[in-house]
Amino acid sequence: MSFGHRTGLPVVAAMNPIVLVVIGHVTRDVVPALCTELETLLNGPRGTAPDQGAPVECDVGAVERADLALVEAVARLALVARRAGRQLRLRRVGPELQGLLDLVGLADVVALEEPEGRVPRP
Repeated sequence: MSFGHRTGLPVVAAMNPIVLVVIGHVTRDVVPALCTELETLLNGPRGTAPDQGAPVECDVGAVERADLALVEAVARLALVARRAGRQLRLRRVGPELQGLLDLVGLADVVALEEPEGRVPRP
């Protein structure tokens, strides 16, 4: 068997988006830990942020209850992401959280992943 040089385009590593998964019941006490976890993800394993400028994905589909503590967590996570030059994008947002984000004006600050088949809001 022989191994020659490849022709064509070089192999490019797949981009790995930064994804923070929030599960369970979110209280005000866990918000600082979530922000610290996001900062760690943004800094990467060697102090360099991967995929500069790419949005930060935050999956909130496994959160038990949408309340103001979760809204505070989203606001603070969005601030951490913005300080790193990125935007926070929420995945799997339920109708209760959607309503709260609309009520407090955060729906305009964070990007919301649209469910499949649904037309994005203007």
